[in-house]
Amino acid sequence: MITINNEPKAYTPIFLGTTQHSLRLSLEILIMVGMKLNDEIIETYNVTVSAIELGQLPNIGSKIAIDEITGSELSGFKAKIRQSDAKIQNTVSTELENLIDLKNVGQYQLLKGLKDMTQELNVPELSNNNLILMRQLLEVTQSELAKKIGVSERTVWGIENGTQKISDKFVDKLLLVYPELAESTEVQFDWVSLTFPDLTSKQVIDDVLRLQDNLFLERPTSQNFYTREMAFAGEKNIYIQDFAPVKNPETQAVDQRFGTTLYLTGKGTRLFEKALLEQSMNWRNFFEKARQYRGHLTRLDIAINDKWGLLNMNDLVKAVQEKRFWSKSKSYAVHGNVDDGWTVDFGKSPFVIRAYDKHKEQANKGYDTDVKTRVELELHQDKAEYVLDEWLNHDKKLVDITFDILYTYLWFTNEPIDAQKLKSDKVREVIEQTVEPMPAWSLLTALGNRMKFVRQPKKQSVERIEKWVLQSVVPSLAVLKKTGHWHEIIEAINSVELSAEHQKLVEANLVNAITSAKSVLHQGNINFDKEKEKYDEETAEFEKKANLPF
Repeated sequence: MITINNEPKAYTPIFLGTTQHSLRLSLEILIMVGMKLNDEIIETYNVTVSAIELGQLPNIGSKIAIDEITGSELSGFKAKIRQSDAKIQNTVSTELENLIDLKNVGQYQLLKGLKDMTQELNVPELSNNNLILMRQLLEVTQSELAKKIGVSERTVWGIENGTQKISDKFVDKLLLVYPELAESTEVQFDWVSLTFPDLTSKQVIDDVLRLQDNLFLERPTSQNFYTREMAFAGEKNIYIQDFAPVKNPETQAVDQRFGTTLYLTGKGTRLFEKALLEQSMNWRNFFEKARQYRGHLTRLDIAINDKWGLLNMNDLVKAVQEKRFWSKSKSYAVHGNVDDGWTVDFGKSPFVIRAYDKHKEQANKGYDTDVKTRVELELHQDKAEYVLDEWLNHDKKLVDITFDILYTYLWFTNEPIDAQKLKSDKVREVIEQTVEPMPAWSLLTALGNRMKFVRQPKKQSVERIEKWVLQSVVPSLAVLKKTGHWHEIIEAINSVELSAEHQKLVEANLVNAITSAKSVLHQGNINFDKEKEKYDEETAEFEKKANLPF
């Protein structure tokens, strides 16, 4: 039984996966919940839940202890968790970290220089205008930047004036003191379509996706010449189209025609990532597995997420309107408006480059994201297979392929491009040599040249827990304290049972505290013997109370 907008329903809430495009370690996360009645999912809700109340992310298809859902499609839905069922150790933050690591085909950060690259890419070097733009986005003066990174103000002035080049050492220092620069861009899959000539939809669900059959709703279809569709939770986020079996009226034999296509939409890729996490797989593993079943791509969307706000869609639209761009494709279109967000498309199928305001798009749907602007490469058929071949078979990094394609096919400038230059045999080279580039766009492609794949997820630490609490939890604790609920929080802290992993963190920090104190004593105390005797007594008492295992 669950209450939906104050109306009791005889539904069983089922967890179907995480749905937000940008997962953040916060007190609230967005998930999809299915309402099950008589072994059938009747309807679904995208709901915001408290990570603390949830306790841990359930497996896909399992029950979730939601008591009540309130809200609307326009403003978004919120869910309340049954407190009696939320006593499991809170592992949501750890699982979200794992999902973030999986969600991003690569989270990238700037390298120390081209010497660290496995291959030289066809992309521009960082320029003086790029540094000016970075400094403006950081909202610091030349003097403040120079002091922060430990160089002379004359060096910063020289680079921005164009009389001095940006060295690798300068970039290293810049990234060290401004880590947000290294965390500003990420690349992820946003649409995947695969065709399997030898499988049925059931085989795709069981063998390729490895999801529960009863989470898919079967219905007839006439799309793409198929006759049957299997939709995850009845929605077109994760769905498979194939041919329904046909019975011969004369022989009563069942004829099953093979051939099926799997579709993972933008939301579907996010939902499916939880299933990949449960199976200890990543996207590369999944594509390698799909190819073992003779699966081939019919569409692949690769998204470059700008979380920094480097690209401004108003500026890009203005550049298009003023003919301050070059594209390999002669086709382009502008959609949207200032309030709801702009979208600009370059090219037509089988290859489209699309830039749009991701933050406004999600806000219009009632969702939140830390992605400001998104640039997508939409590839179909052979174009999609080419990218996958380069990634899987030729040991190339996906980020290298992505930014090489972006730079090769699209370029923005700071001034209109003369029509005569567009008729040149080597139009791209002429434009780059004679027309000043748009700093934001050239910086994006230059950053791509100096990125690497972050392969290892961050380990849990007391410092990271403290940082998360200070940033995300303290405001909520203040509300509870001011409204008379503080004693309940204290009781919960005192009574909670730590997991083995968290217990190790406690023990390790106690050891560090003791070791640090001992080292201080050995650094020249005047009355060392007396202080050491007092310290040993206090340490013995402390270790006895702490019941440390050494």
